[in-house]
Amino acid sequence: MPHESISVFDMFKIGVGPSSSHTLGPWRAALRFLNTIQSAHVLQDVTGVKILLYGSLAKTGIGHGTDIAVILGLCGDDPVTIDVNTITPKMQQITASKKMLLNNTVEIDFDPVKDVQFLFNETLPFHPNGLTFLADFKNGNSISETFYSIGGGFVVKEGESEGGKDPVDLSFPINTADDLLHWCMKTGLSISEVVMENEHTWCGEEEIRKKVHNIWQTMKECMYRGCHHKGELPGGLHVRRRAFDLNKKLTAQQTYHDYDSWVKAIQHGGNSFHYILDCVSCFALAVNEENAAFGRVVTAPTNGAAGVIPAVLQYFVVFCNGNNEDAIIKFLLTASEIGSIFKKGATISAAMGGCQAEIGVSSAMAAAALTECMGGSQRQAMMAAEIAMEHHLGLTCDPIGGLVQVPCIERNTMGAIKAITASQLALQSAPDYAKVSLDKVIKTMWDTALDMNSKYKETSDGGLAVNIPISLSEC
Repeated sequence: MPHESISVFDMFKIGVGPSSSHTLGPWRAALRFLNTIQSAHVLQDVTGVKILLYGSLAKTGIGHGTDIAVILGLCGDDPVTIDVNTITPKMQQITASKKMLLNNTVEIDFDPVKDVQFLFNETLPFHPNGLTFLADFKNGNSISETFYSIGGGFVVKEGESEGGKDPVDLSFPINTADDLLHWCMKTGLSISEVVMENEHTWCGEEEIRKKVHNIWQTMKECMYRGCHHKGELPGGLHVRRRAFDLNKKLTAQQTYHDYDSWVKAIQHGGNSFHYILDCVSCFALAVNEENAAFGRVVTAPTNGAAGVIPAVLQYFVVFCNGNNEDAIIKFLLTASEIGSIFKKGATISAAMGGCQAEIGVSSAMAAAALTECMGGSQRQAMMAAEIAMEHHLGLTCDPIGGLVQVPCIERNTMGAIKAITASQLALQSAPDYAKVSLDKVIKTMWDTALDMNSKYKETSDGGLAVNIPISLSEC
């Protein structure tokens, strides 16, 4: 059976908030269109560009920074390396001058208000997150390309297969949880070991470990930064950051100066239930407050759900003696495989499946990873993933004002706590007696997504988004 080859580093991507599907994906699409211009045409001959945003990208694009993302992509800026502190002044300059530097070299006339069009009432058939780029040239010719941001920063161009890249032959081809369990039982390998063997298809172990370390380093930096940044989040909702004050309470009377000494300060507070609960909530809040403020985060598997896995991994590091490189690599490899199975069997796009596709999937990923790292069997890890998702089924995506803030930030704290609970349940259970398999809950999630009304799929047309008295104009 054909399988989609998804790397750990497809599931975990470094980028800029607030949304993987509405910010990172369109940004990557813009970079691809820029590459088309440069490879098949002459950049200096471009006289103008326009961007058309459809469906969910139009309806919540302002709140998600979609317009900013496509402009920065056309400027040639890389979401992995851009100095996030330069984003606001650069956008202010483009808006004021009505000029853009394509690939940061060729100046063209560009008015963000006119040249980025939000087509609120039009949706392309393939996916709700569609966008089209058009470029005009001095000789009167023009070109256009349409892309779809399908969740988690994954992008496909119209006409491409959804995998979006050339298939490779993996040592252990996996489409479903049953496939994964088959290879684990046949080889005796853990989930993370199976993933590592597959990852060797793309690069050697030293490079894999280095890249995983970089993912965790980015997560740590985001968490630490979020815990030490106070004030209001941008966008007009006037949401106050909470991680700063909570972290201050949790580390009261303790002195620290970097991440490592911060961990020791947290550990000094003890291990009571309410203290650990507050710590996990603080970790998740910190990441998603950074995400909402256009900070650097890791899709896990999306930006909107970026806080769950770092929070649970930080819990493992701080409270479960998990602060060693091998354990952290095991955690992230296991999490990535569970996420890829959800992507193949359902979706990780809130515009397709509601928030169950983001917070639900991230919670399942974290639950399985924590279970493996805590000594659980392969079947217990998959059971933990199933439990976590089972209790997110039907969760809608209804961001107030189209911003990834309310209820998105708090949902990350709940997803993290549910992941830890699911792991504990699985570790204390015998999978032989489980009534629901991971594959069945994935199918159920997809069936639920298909049944869900579109107003609950990242459109801000339903749920909390219409029941809280705020107009989009305020944002």
